[in-house]
Amino acid sequence: MRPGTDVTDNGLRHLLNEWDPIGVADEVQDEYDCMLVPLLQRLRRGADQAEIGEFLRHELEDHFGLTPLPSEPEAMAVRVTSWWTVTAQTDGTGCV
Repeated sequence: MRPGTDVTDNGLRHLLNEWDPIGVADEVQDEYDCMLVPLLQRLRRGADQAEIGEFLRHELEDHFGLTPLPSEPEAMAVRVTSWWTVTAQTDGTGCV
């Protein structure tokens, strides 16, 4: 499959676009695609909410140049890890 067509990629892209920390997802659907592979790699190896939150904070600060509110990356990390738990269970293998 080509990158960006996988159900898992699209599900995570949807979450990131809903979060939309820089406010451009309505115009640029792939703005956050730079986070897809690193997030999926972390999730597949069992990263917890703290690690996902740390990654998101780093991306917001270093890649996008934002100063996030203290709870913003952590709240998104909860959404991402919850989504991953459901996605992995739905797949039936425990790994997507």
